[in-house]
Amino acid sequence: MGFDYDLFIIGAGPGGIAAARRAAEYGARVAISERDRVGGTCVVHGCIPEKLMVYAASFSHVFEDADEYGWGKVHRRVNWDRFMAAKDRAIEHLSQLHIQHLQEAGVELIYGNTKFLDASTLDIEGRKVTADKILIAVGGEAVKPNVPGIEYAITSRQMFELKQQPEHIAIIGSDQIAVKCAGSMNGLISKVTLVIPEDRILPGRDETLRTTVQESMTKNGIQIFCNTKVKKIERVRDSLRLSLSGDDRDTITVDTVLCVMGRVPNLSGLDLEKAGVAVNRGAIAVDEYSYTNKANIYAVGDCTNRPHWTPVAIASGRAFADTVFGKQPRTVSFECIPSAVSSQPEAATVGLTEVEAREKFGEAVCCYSQRFQPLFDSIAEPEQKTLIKLVVERNTDRVLGAHMVGEYAAEIIQCLGLAIRTGATKKDFDATIGIHPSAAEEFFTLR
Repeated sequence: MGFDYDLFIIGAGPGGIAAARRAAEYGARVAISERDRVGGTCVVHGCIPEKLMVYAASFSHVFEDADEYGWGKVHRRVNWDRFMAAKDRAIEHLSQLHIQHLQEAGVELIYGNTKFLDASTLDIEGRKVTADKILIAVGGEAVKPNVPGIEYAITSRQMFELKQQPEHIAIIGSDQIAVKCAGSMNGLISKVTLVIPEDRILPGRDETLRTTVQESMTKNGIQIFCNTKVKKIERVRDSLRLSLSGDDRDTITVDTVLCVMGRVPNLSGLDLEKAGVAVNRGAIAVDEYSYTNKANIYAVGDCTNRPHWTPVAIASGRAFADTVFGKQPRTVSFECIPSAVSSQPEAATVGLTEVEAREKFGEAVCCYSQRFQPLFDSIAEPEQKTLIKLVVERNTDRVLGAHMVGEYAAEIIQCLGLAIRTGATKKDFDATIGIHPSAAEEFFTLR
């Protein structure tokens, strides 16, 4: 039978866009549908606005020390409306760039909710289309716990739509998004209370990194309630009262509650059962080539059971197109994926944590770490220490992981990720001459 398209992609986020452009390069007739703005959660509601808010927040820490550097005291109150308008302009620009790139590649963009009618037929707001191959790239969505009054809490998506800056915000959650938002709002001079169910933030990260970031956040004025859960949220006039259970006080009163308790695949409304696509634990099950259980249907990104990172979605989308339309079978390795926490201070990690390494290699693991005062603080009032750490397997001398808390951590760890992926040893690090003065050079002088 003849199909309307060789490839139809549901979702114009990072993975979908990457796959569309690559498939079109191979000569495929491609269409992509989107029910929101082009760019997906990362560009419109997630990574990009979060990072822009981190940048905005970082000025307050610089302003604090401006007088020590000869600039005198600087006004430290952000104009919320002005920042939000600038953020919106930047996001719209990026979204339009993605649209332009799709047009230049010859990809047809269709707006609207898309659902399956069968394994080869889709419905987009009443329009029926057929495709030889279909790629699902719908991303994820935020979830909220089942707590009375949780409807008063906003998600990270709504955080970037607030018309007024919170005076006191409670953030429920302990992952990198919760920590990032806490640091940003604190830097923007809102009072911040972080409520976490664990004894420390950032579960799953290296223990030394977790402790260092939490200590710095507390020193910066963020109130952290550990081993604490929210039992109930009530509206009291213009405020919200949270009833708590755990180690700290019984209640707190704030004007905004942000819930950051994780994300799940955004599969609602797709009618996957009509296409016979298998779902495992809430995610679309795929193999190493992004194939679902249906021969002509594929999936990439946060709607699958793979790591939920934008670069993973992009790499998977391109590998899918190379495999299916380029006839160059290719998989993506999910080992040693660098990740960052845009906290205040910034943190980043790649490879194994110390705990993971000891579980795998036992007593053969040794760690090298150092805390030091950044050069910036030699004039400014010292606020925090920089932490660097290498996890090494003693028998082979291979570096298994690198972790950092401090300025430019993300950029530094990103580069070290290449060395660790290719099997660099501690001797290789020791033999490398660093740039002086820099924080990165300390990784090459650890003893």
